[in-house]
Amino acid sequence: MPKRAIIFINSAKKEARLFGQKIKTELFSRKISVDIYASKGKPDFHTERGYDIAISLGGDGTVLAAARAMSPLGVPIFPVNFGTFGFIAGVNANECPDILIKGLEGKLPVSKRLMLDVRVERAGKEVLKGCCLNDIVISASGIAKLIKLKVSYFDSKSKKAVNLGLYRSDGLIVATPTGSTAYSGASGGPVLDPELEAMILNPICPFTFSSRPLVLPVDDIVQVDIEKDQRSGVLLTVDGQVTEKLKSGDKVFLKKAPYHCLLMASVREGFYETLRSKFLMIPENEVEV
Repeated sequence: MPKRAIIFINSAKKEARLFGQKIKTELFSRKISVDIYASKGKPDFHTERGYDIAISLGGDGTVLAAARAMSPLGVPIFPVNFGTFGFIAGVNANECPDILIKGLEGKLPVSKRLMLDVRVERAGKEVLKGCCLNDIVISASGIAKLIKLKVSYFDSKSKKAVNLGLYRSDGLIVATPTGSTAYSGASGGPVLDPELEAMILNPICPFTFSSRPLVLPVDDIVQVDIEKDQRSGVLLTVDGQVTEKLKSGDKVFLKKAPYHCLLMASVREGFYETLRSKFLMIPENEVEV
């Protein structure tokens, strides 16, 4: 049984705030100490060690922020959906109490989700280091949308860098399988099983028709160089929540993080059911196999 829990709440959602107090009372009755972290807008949680379980009350955005804070610490996340889509936050509030008790007793499946490590280097110095559960987006920030990005891939087997080419586009999405149903999916990228170990390189509105999304293994490092003489400012966005302005000559390095996001009560059946009902919009009795 856990001894210490943290609850992440999207305080913009009244139902989530009220439910947080209900969960806190339930945990107290089981002699579990509780801390609550509430945030509006784009949350960016920073926590300490010592928690045994994290509970996310909000939408997928709340889970993403909780994942960046808790995954490096190896703390599992119990995601309750108070949002709209619910691809990551798959537990409904009305079924939460019974499922949460099973989670506290260690009786729930845990889905291990790939996290990506991101590092930005400027003139040989590290200016940003972080991680993401969904995606990293490098995009134009000005009116002139077209930017130039040189992308290469370091092959760990051959120990050589493979030049993937110069991308002239509105930007580039590097997504995890979990993030394949988010911005990358909306930009025409493939949908991947959420527990696969792979990353998607997906150009945004590429200048040439020959530029297509790529699915790469995660044992190697992707490097993105911000080319000189850009027509627009360039912005790095992590999970749609953390931003960093990039400069010409910056290098962005992406690789598999040394830890996973541990999502409780997230099973493949739930993912494919959500995919069918919210993406395909086909009634269950009309699905043909």
